[in-house]
Amino acid sequence: MERNDTSQRDFILLGFSDKPQLEIILFAVILVFYILNLVGNMTIILASSMDPKLHTPMYFFLTNLSFVDLCLTTTVAPQLLFTMRSKDKTMSYSGCVAQLYVAMGLGSTECILLVVMAYDRYAAVCRPLHYAVIMHPQLCLGLAATAWLSGLITSLIQCSLTIRLPLCGHNKLDHIFCEVPVLIKLACVDTTFNEDELFVASVVFLVVPVSLILISYGYITQAILRIKSAAGRRKAFGTCSSHLVVVIVFYGTITFMYLQPAKSRSKDQEDQRHHGVMTSM
Repeated sequence: MERNDTSQRDFILLGFSDKPQLEIILFAVILVFYILNLVGNMTIILASSMDPKLHTPMYFFLTNLSFVDLCLTTTVAPQLLFTMRSKDKTMSYSGCVAQLYVAMGLGSTECILLVVMAYDRYAAVCRPLHYAVIMHPQLCLGLAATAWLSGLITSLIQCSLTIRLPLCGHNKLDHIFCEVPVLIKLACVDTTFNEDELFVASVVFLVVPVSLILISYGYITQAILRIKSAAGRRKAFGTCSSHLVVVIVFYGTITFMYLQPAKSRSKDQEDQRHHGVMTSM
């Protein structure tokens, strides 16, 4: 019987290794966006911290979101850039696990923060006279702490269940970094429980937040349409537009990965799993 000795090996990140020309273009694009991400988020964090006029609930949550986004991209982008420009496409097991936990925790935290920010915008647009009372400092701190804690808990549960799966020597990740769905597909045992658990977690952190955000913006849209002056409508829309862009980009990119049905795996991945089961017997 072959032991599950994957922890003693490096993972091979296949990524775009079969398309070297595309890899060069993507390297340049990712590098530019990563630098812009660093500069933009650091600017927001510094400005929100140093300017007393920005010590408001909106900028408090925006600072949290910028910090999460900064940490999340730094968890993935530098390693990705190094791998894309190096002949060595390997990543240590410990590095993969660390990336797995941190990326899952920060991604989940960002999901909740986006909902919290939607509620903040709802209170600002729909209940402007009571905004200061509704979004008092204690509530803001509690909502931010809930977002961070929920991300930590889901990361500990989901990633711990994933790394317990026997991989039976499989170490080729058909991806650009370590993620839970990718590692589940490498397992050489029945992963129905893990897939179901991942799907439930995805619904909790994707479908439910998006639904709440859409409900909030439904009320916000109604409130904006009731504003008589065009300047007032533009101002109200301006306070929400940046948040909407972040929501669309963030949820659009991760929904495809985490809400795919379990049966959508490629035939090659299934064949690899079956081969692993046979060789481990």
